[in-house]
Amino acid sequence: MEAQNGSCGGAPVVLNVYDLTPMNNYLYWFGLGIFHSGIEVHGMEYGFGAHQFPASGVFEVEPKSCPGFIYRRSVWMGTTDLSRAEFRSFIENLAGKYNGNTYHLISKNCNHFTDDVCKSLTKKSIPGWVNRLARVGWYHQFNLSLSCHASEFRYLISFPPMFRFIF
Repeated sequence: MEAQNGSCGGAPVVLNVYDLTPMNNYLYWFGLGIFHSGIEVHGMEYGFGAHQFPASGVFEVEPKSCPGFIYRRSVWMGTTDLSRAEFRSFIENLAGKYNGNTYHLISKNCNHFTDDVCKSLTKKSIPGWVNRLARVGWYHQFNLSLSCHASEFRYLISFPPMFRFIF
C-alpha cells in the first residue's frame, strides 16, 4: 500500500466499480458506460441504492461482491485516519442524507454517494468516467426523459435481502 499512496498510515479507501450492463464492454472504450460504485473501507463496501421508503438507501456488502452487478475494477482513492468506530459513525450520519426514495439517476445516484464519501475521507473526487453518463444527461437536459424511466430503473436494480441497510 505504501507505494500507492506514499504513506503507510490509515485505512485504505478503495472505489469498487461495477457494470450495470454487459454493453459496458463496448461503451467503455468510448469513455462511456453505466456503472454502479461502492466504497470499500475497513473491510466492508458501502453503496447507495433506490427503494420506495423514506429510510436510508445506504447498504453494506462484502467487498467486490455487490449482488446484481458485474465487478469491473477497483480504484485506489487514498487512506483515512478514521478508526472503525469513527468511520461507522461517519457513514451512519451520511446515510441519513441518502434515503432510498430520493435516489435519482441523474442527480443523486450511487456514484454521487461514493463521490461524497471519497471527498470527505480523502479530499479526492471519484474518476470522472464513473459518473459521466449522469453528467452528460444533466448537461444536455435529458433529465425529464430519463426521470420518466427512473422508477422502472429502480426496480431493475432492486436489492436482494442480503443487503444490510444502514439506518
